[in-house]
Amino acid sequence: MGINREQALDCLRSDDLIGLGMEADAVRRCLHPEAVVGYAIERAVSMADGAWATGNADGALRNRFYDEIAEAIELGCTAVRLLGGLGADAKGCGIEGFEKGLRGLRQRFPALWLEALSAEEIGSLAAGCGLELREAIARLRDAGMDSIACDSAQPQCSVEQWLAVHRAAHSLGMRTVAAVRSSARETLEQRVDFLAEVRRLQEQTGGFAAFLPCNFQPRAAASAGFDGPTAVAQMKALAIARIFLDNIENIQLSGATLGLKVLQMGLRFGANDAGTLAPQGRGAKAASGENASAANHASEEDLRRIIRDAGFHPAQRDTSYRTMFIN
Repeated sequence: MGINREQALDCLRSDDLIGLGMEADAVRRCLHPEAVVGYAIERAVSMADGAWATGNADGALRNRFYDEIAEAIELGCTAVRLLGGLGADAKGCGIEGFEKGLRGLRQRFPALWLEALSAEEIGSLAAGCGLELREAIARLRDAGMDSIACDSAQPQCSVEQWLAVHRAAHSLGMRTVAAVRSSARETLEQRVDFLAEVRRLQEQTGGFAAFLPCNFQPRAAASAGFDGPTAVAQMKALAIARIFLDNIENIQLSGATLGLKVLQMGLRFGANDAGTLAPQGRGAKAASGENASAANHASEEDLRRIIRDAGFHPAQRDTSYRTMFIN
């Protein structure tokens, strides 16, 4: 390991941002000497608060849901992230409803990557159905779910529960993306402890394809009554994650969430991936999470230009990080 827990804490307390960035960039160059920065084209699609799974949606609602996915494919998306899967309407439907919904999606869109429930939602669904986590994930996978949604452990989902879901997914050969906890109320020790847990699980399973160190939503911060992290704080978190988690191949940033200029800076602070780009079409809705582009409805060419200007080669990838399309 590049640094230990105490050294990571020292880094968080350090004012030497440039030094941290240089060290993180060195780790990135070691892992990715080809100087390629990946990105995926993906759209978040609302599952109508789970009505697609329960059968409560009328035909028009289901058709709009399928039409939006079809439009995403037309616009070049190789994956969709399904939002709102365990809403109030879906909590009582059992896992069978989700299996039915996923099978329907897989039948209609056989080549599309489906990123569905979060770790918290899977844990809640499994507990509600009396299933072991591994069994629940296996059933969802067999029905068509390719990966669980990138999320971070939150107060509603303890770190232990979050780790258990990812461990179960890894045991089934499913690769996942980890995201840092983003509460402004956390101590420095808690932040480093979470990184240490992620590193430990990666040592055991090798199942994390990437880590997202700045999973912080400005709107969520504002609604909670506090300011979001500064660009300096984001760069420090990124650099430390790249140095500490040198056993995870990819470090991802989201230009949609952070803005393209911050993303460009992050490519010299350890990041090698620009996250997901959400193409805008006639049926596009305001999405949340990674695809929350807010004022940054960047085009693919905008993203590729930012990457080139930072000195890298842009390359579209698939959601599993296994295929690159360099053009």
